Formats: sequence, structure tokens, C-alpha cells
Amino acid sequence: MATFVLEIGSEELPARFLPGEEAELADRMGAALDKAALAHGPLRVLSTPRRAVVVIEDLAPVQSEREEVVVGPPARIAYGPDGAPTKALESFARANGVGIAEVYRTGTEKGEYVAVRKRTGGASAEELLAEICPEVIQTLPFAKRMRWGAHSLAYARPLRWILALLDDAVVPFSVGHLRSGRETWGHRVHGAGPHSVPRASEYFSVVETAGGIVADPARRRKIIIEGGNAQAAAVGGTVVWKESLLDEVQGLVEHPVPLLADFDPAYLEVPAEVLLTSMESHQKSFGIKGPDGRLLPHFLTVLNLTPRDMATVKRGWERVLRARLEDARFFWRADSRENFDTWLEKLDHVIFIGPLGSMGDKTRRLEALCRWLAELVPGADPSLAARAGRLSKADLVSGMVGEFDTLQGIMGGIYAANKGEAPEVAAALREQYLPAGPDSPTPQSLTGALLSLADKADTLAGCFGLNKVPTGAADPNGLRRCALGIIRILLAFDLRLDVRRLFARARELYGEKRWKLAPDAALEKLMEFFRGRLRQYFLSQGQDTVLVDAALGAGVDDVPACAARLAALAAFVREEANQGALLAFKRVDNIIRKQAGKENVSAQWDEALLCEPAEQALATALARTLPEVDALLDAGDMAGALRRLAEMRPGVDAFFDGVMVMCDDAALRRNRLALLQALGARVARVADIAALQI
Repeated sequence: MATFVLEIGSEELPARFLPGEEAELADRMGAALDKAALAHGPLRVLSTPRRAVVVIEDLAPVQSEREEVVVGPPARIAYGPDGAPTKALESFARANGVGIAEVYRTGTEKGEYVAVRKRTGGASAEELLAEICPEVIQTLPFAKRMRWGAHSLAYARPLRWILALLDDAVVPFSVGHLRSGRETWGHRVHGAGPHSVPRASEYFSVVETAGGIVADPARRRKIIIEGGNAQAAAVGGTVVWKESLLDEVQGLVEHPVPLLADFDPAYLEVPAEVLLTSMESHQKSFGIKGPDGRLLPHFLTVLNLTPRDMATVKRGWERVLRARLEDARFFWRADSRENFDTWLEKLDHVIFIGPLGSMGDKTRRLEALCRWLAELVPGADPSLAARAGRLSKADLVSGMVGEFDTLQGIMGGIYAANKGEAPEVAAALREQYLPAGPDSPTPQSLTGALLSLADKADTLAGCFGLNKVPTGAADPNGLRRCALGIIRILLAFDLRLDVRRLFARARELYGEKRWKLAPDAALEKLMEFFRGRLRQYFLSQGQDTVLVDAALGAGVDDVPACAARLAALAAFVREEANQGALLAFKRVDNIIRKQAGKENVSAQWDEALLCEPAEQALATALARTLPEVDALLDAGDMAGALRRLAEMRPGVDAFFDGVMVMCDDAALRRNRLALLQALGARVARVADIAALQI
């Protein structure tokens, strides 16, 4: 068995390109090898800024051979009346590379046909790889591609070399103007090269020893973490590791060298969030915190070389960061002299979304909407919620957020605390943009949750009034993110709020606008959109599509109740003993739906019209059970309600067996339908039973 190494050398790729490139290379190479029936062992893909490497171990030297039967034209067409081969048979034999004598007759379901046995496979691994590699390289997808010089080849960055070795042999192929070979290039300072690789198994030793490269991303990450932790410990601190930044930094270097540097302790007067943002965003560096959790006047950066004079390099990094921190301190001091009244006045000159007015208008709407929400939620303080709504966007006109826009909300909370606002208000301002995505945390405080709900509902109501509805991948106002945020907050805090009422109230607070959709039409469109996002959320949690649709069919206005229905329904259908009850529910639902458009049926029956023993028994059971079911449903015990409804199955089955529901007597028919309607109405509060595939 052989080892194969493919190295695609290029100019430096952005770090954000590397994970996607690795995944695509692994998928495409694996799929191509499987399609070619070329057996292989482990397939690894590694990358640095200047290279992507595919390593395939235990590669079979030749393609697997197999015999297949190829069926041709019908025998009556392949042979003439005299039994002589026709041109159709000759063409079939020629197309499959066999002689007429190798063609035989075979019986099929459609009659007698001619066929041949063909042996396929047996091609060498070198031959197959020479076809696979250029196809894979040229079709790799990137967010942006470029061409360079006079070359027609498009890639993320200019390609410089291609190494392709099958054990000690070069796999020959071309990609654009490049020919594959055995040469690789190392670090520009510590081993530029070119370096010849004798065998595929020696690739890593060559690039690491002669080229000065750490090709494995996991090893680069380990070097950064271990070196950083050791240097931080030497000054009595620990590194403030940020996973996303760590991923980016290891993708920026081929020769990682952690370096601990310092800054003036006077800058520690600036909030830690600002200092970390300046280090991480601008310098791709990490902060250092002490045992008490406070930042220390040090930072950790990662070099891409081992310098001759580390002290000089250290001073250079410190000088660059100092300029950033000086800006941050200037804005901090300037903002600290301002007050919220000044900022709120400035918000009236900042546009929110075109026809929807200014940010000042938005904060006044949020003030009213937060108060309204807090009055509905037990434990919430309407005055604090309203204050948080009014101050929510004030930091957008601060100098600090103008410089560091990722700190919006965070700085609002810091300034609120420093300017004497209530702690609940400060916390709410910090949390107002949470959750920022499917994996982002939700607010921790109730006031923050209400402010986030109000903010997102205001944006959704306004945009749908203007008919700014997301289409395909286009969602410039982040409406999908807003809807997902509302869903996650409602579930996290178990807020039994009516979403329809929330959106309607948010729309009312806009007052008179030049809307493109009438209020009712916009609300229906928004609710349909929200239903779709709720459906997608439940599906992303691994829930069954049929059950999700059944639970949503009972209503989406109360999100926690919808989640409870889904959980109860999922548990109910898993029990084999409940299948009979589901069939009974389905039968009831079918009859009610069929008659819905033909006659009005109430859920109240007339005892005097109950003449058959089975219907009398069902009526008695309904009178006893339905109040209990209603109480369970009102208490949110969906599972308990389903169990009580399932206990009615024997009576329902007996009713269908012993009573003619659709009788000719209209009064009797409507009375019997009323019994079913009363039962079906309770089932419908748990699930749209028609959506279930029973």
C-alpha cells in the first residue's frame, strides 16, 4: 500500500479561507477516490496560509476490478430474420469494445435482450490521481477568486507550486501554467527553498526541518497555547483565550512564536472590554488577566518568525498597540464627560431605516413597548424596562462606539452604570443585542430579555409594514436573526407572551406612516414568516418534521406552549400503545373537516337527542373528561392532556362502531357531530392531527 501527498502552494490565503478549503478538499478527494474505486486508508487535510496539504495513507496501487453486465438492444432488433447480426448489434459491440461472438442473449422482465460482460477497473493509482487532482484543485470553491498575470486559472490567491508524490514517484499533471513535481517551498525567512522531497512519507520532515514550517494546524495551536500560558504564568497571569481569535491566529502563521509584551498600566483606567477589543480586533493579540480577573498591563501576540532581536520586535508591537490604546482612552474620557440627554438629542439625527424615522424615534417606541411588555410579565419592573428602552441606542453616538462599533450595547451598559442608572438598566443595555445568532447566549436578566424582545419586534413590525421581507439569502436588516432571537428568549425565560399581540403593538407604536402593506396584511405576513422561523428552529434541534408541523398547526402565538406541545407529542407517538388513540383522533378530525364547509356544528350537544347507548356513553365520558383536559391544557400540561384524551379511545371506537354519525335526520347528525367537535377541539389545542402520517 502506498502513501500519497498533494501540496497546493500559493500566496498567503486569508485565515478565514482555510477551514472551508480543508473541508472541501477532504470531501472532494474522498468522493473522487470512492468514485474511482480506489481503496485507501486515512485521508488528512492540513493547511497553512501558503499551502493546503492532502495526505492519503494505505492507498491501493491499482483500482478495484469488477465485472458488470451491460444490456443492449432487444434480441429481435439485434438479429435479423435470418439470425444475422444487425447494425444495431455491431454498434453495441463496438461501443463496449467486444467482438460479436462475446455478445449473448439474456431474459429480462421486458423480454429477451442482448448483453455483454465487461470487466472494469484495474487502472493504476498514479493514472487515476493524475486525473483527480487537477479537477479537484480547479473546482475548489472560494468566497472570492482571482486571476493573475496572463494566466486563465482562477484561485483564491496566485498558485506558486504543486507537489504530488505517490511514494517516491511524481504524479504528473498540469493545473493552468503549473506542472506537478517534488519541490516544496518553506518559510520565507527560515527556509525558503525550494526543497526536494524524496518520498511522500518524508514530506513533513522536509517542510518542518528544512522549511521551518509547522504544517499541522493542531500543532500550531498547541504551540501557541502552551507558549502563551507559560509566558503569562511568568508574570502571574493567565491568557484571555478567545476561540475564534485563536483559530484565526493559527491560520495566519506557519512558524508560530508566542510573544508577551507590555503596555502602560495607566491605560487600565479604560474598561477591560475596550482594551480587549483593541487588542483582539486590531492587533490579533490576547489580553492577560490576574488572579482577581482584572486585566494586567500585558498582552500576548503571535509572531510568524523567530527574530534575531526579540526585544526590538517586542517594542514595535508595544508601540503600535500604544497608539490604539491612546485613542481608546481619549474616547473614554470624552464620553465620560457627556450625559445621556445629550446623546438622546443626537439620536434624533441618526436614521434608523429610511421611512421608519430616526434612532430617537425608535428609542421612544422601545420605551413604550418595554413598559407594555413589563406590565404583562410577572416580576418585571415597568419603569426600569421603559428607562432601558429609552437609553438603549444612546451609545451609538458616543465616541467609543464610533471607533469600536462591536462595543455597541456593551458601552451603553458601562456608561449607564457609571452615570448612576439602576443596575437593571445597565445590565439590560449590555444584553439588548443578545442573542446575536444561533449559538450566541441569550440575555441573563429579565429586563434585558424584554428590551431585546422589544427591539427585535420593533424592527420586524416596521420592515414588514414596508414589505421589506427577506428573500432567498438576502436579509439586509437581519430579520431572520431577529425572529430567532425572539424565539430563543421566549423559550429561555418561559415567557407565555402572545407573539401576535406583540407584533401588533409594535406596529401601533409607529403611528401613521406611509406603509406599503395594510396593518392586517403585514401582520399576517409577519406571522407566517415567524412560523417558518419557528419551524426551522425546531428542525435544527433534531425534531421530526411531521411532529413539528403538527405542533405548529395548533398555533404559534405562544412559543413555550408550542415547544411543550411538540415535546408531549413526540413522547406520545413513541409509545406503541397510543397508535390506536391517534387513529381515533384522526378519524374524528377527518369527519369534522369534511363537514366543516357543509353545516355549522357547535361543540355543545343536546342530551335529549342522545338515543343510542354508545353515544350516550361517549357524552357521559366527555362531560367528565373534557373539563379535566381543559384544566391540564390551561396549566400547560400537554402530556397529561394527551393521556386523558387517549383514555377516551374505547368510547370513541364504540361510538363509531355503534352509531351512524352521518344519518339522514339533520338534528341527530348535528348532535353527533357536536360530540366529535367537542373532542376534536381539545385535540386541536395540542396538535394539528391532520399533519400526522398515520
